[in-house]
Amino acid sequence: MDQAQDDETGADALDALKNRALREAERIAEALVFASSEPVAEKLIATKLPDDVAVDAVMAQLARRYADRGVNLVRVGDAWAFRTAADLGFLIRQEENEIKKLSRAGLEVLSTIAYHQPVTRAEIEDVRGVATSKGTLDVLMETGWVRMRGRRRSPGRPVTYGTTAAFLDHFGLEDLRDLPGMDELKGAGLLSGKVPSNFQPPILSANDDLTEDEDPITQMDLEELGLLTPMGEAED
Repeated sequence: MDQAQDDETGADALDALKNRALREAERIAEALVFASSEPVAEKLIATKLPDDVAVDAVMAQLARRYADRGVNLVRVGDAWAFRTAADLGFLIRQEENEIKKLSRAGLEVLSTIAYHQPVTRAEIEDVRGVATSKGTLDVLMETGWVRMRGRRRSPGRPVTYGTTAAFLDHFGLEDLRDLPGMDELKGAGLLSGKVPSNFQPPILSANDDLTEDEDPITQMDLEELGLLTPMGEAED
């Protein structure tokens, strides 16, 4: 009987230690995300936690704690950030560096990149049926919503484009699979009635790793594209 009680006491003590370690890990993760003006990568958070604590469990528990509060902890791609609860967003007025309203062409190009990435400029033009100016792509990259992903392994090695974590964050998406589907697009009046009944948006991956037909962009590529001087300094 005494042995059983000792075992139970030992198990309770171990559980108490584990719970204390988990709470401390949550405090560390909370502080890291709160102190950052940008979403914090889950991998970075993991490096700050004790080795025996699972970062995914910590973040899931922390997100649950904030679920009903005015500020929510949300996943942004492979990172985490605090954001105003969706139903309270109307109370917040953003007065810092507002991104200028995109033109119709900008919105079309952004949508094409979002749903078809990785995509080249020529492929964007095939989808839209019209030429795409370099200025439109430049504006989208200046907003931080679009980036050069790599170079396609095809003649001419065209640059491929994709969206960024800032794009996910701005539009409240956890990953690319959260982009609106057919029913949502139709309900919002964003699809023409001429769209074939069997049409479906491309199935996107949750991550933005380079595909088998993409090569990473090197410094030599950046120089060739005019984004770096031959000395390796970024162009203004």
